[in-house]
Amino acid sequence: MFSCKKADNKKNTKDEVPISNFSAKQQDSLKDLYVKNKAKNFPLYSQERQAAIDEGLKVDSTIAYFWQQKAMPLFKQRKYEIGMDFIDEAVKYDRKRYQDYRAFIKCIFSKQYREAIADFKDYQEEFGYGFVMDHSYDFYIALSYLQLNEFEKAEKLFEKDYKRTIEKDGRGWLHHLDLFYYGISKYEQKKNKQALDLFNQALDIYPQFSDVQYYKAVTLLKLGEKEEATKVYQEAIKNADKGYTINEDNAIYEIYPYQMRW
Repeated sequence: MFSCKKADNKKNTKDEVPISNFSAKQQDSLKDLYVKNKAKNFPLYSQERQAAIDEGLKVDSTIAYFWQQKAMPLFKQRKYEIGMDFIDEAVKYDRKRYQDYRAFIKCIFSKQYREAIADFKDYQEEFGYGFVMDHSYDFYIALSYLQLNEFEKAEKLFEKDYKRTIEKDGRGWLHHLDLFYYGISKYEQKKNKQALDLFNQALDIYPQFSDVQYYKAVTLLKLGEKEEATKVYQEAIKNADKGYTINEDNAIYEIYPYQMRW
């Protein structure tokens, strides 16, 4: 089917990246053969799955998807260092497809916040504003600034994204998690009334969001509203017990910034 030929060692002089001898269509067939029809027959975290992908890499090591598929389970197992080696290879062979994904991994999984910021900024300079895993690049940059205690920088980026969303798509497109972290950027700078407003906006979208309720309660206490703070805090505990927390897909693998551990 593929004449047993392999990717050769020819270099792309611009990027110094090996060029495959296979056409894009042939590479798609290789992906199906070694991932869909072989690797996915084994458990996600198994060595057998990794070995099946390795078979594909022996045929064509320039297929970025193979490297990403090797990396992904490792990140979910918190084996960040070896996972990063593989995702770096994916970025080398398909920067446009995987650099923003790598930046996301650095922000949410491996907690390499300065590197996440650099990766996202570099990517945006080349490819422009965009989204990965349901949130904008600026969201993840701002979140990384939060984790580096650079609260003013975080606030400015969250504000920029907030205004962009309203102007482009309307208030109905605001996301409760974006509003939560925008509120946190205010909260950390003791802008309590502004933080409270943003927490309320998040709760308008996701009323049982226990993490927001916790920070809302603390903010109310700081504003001298002890009775209301106590009421909101009690609601937060009840909702947390019911499992109402950050509901991102990857929250099953990682604790998100400012997520409560009750």
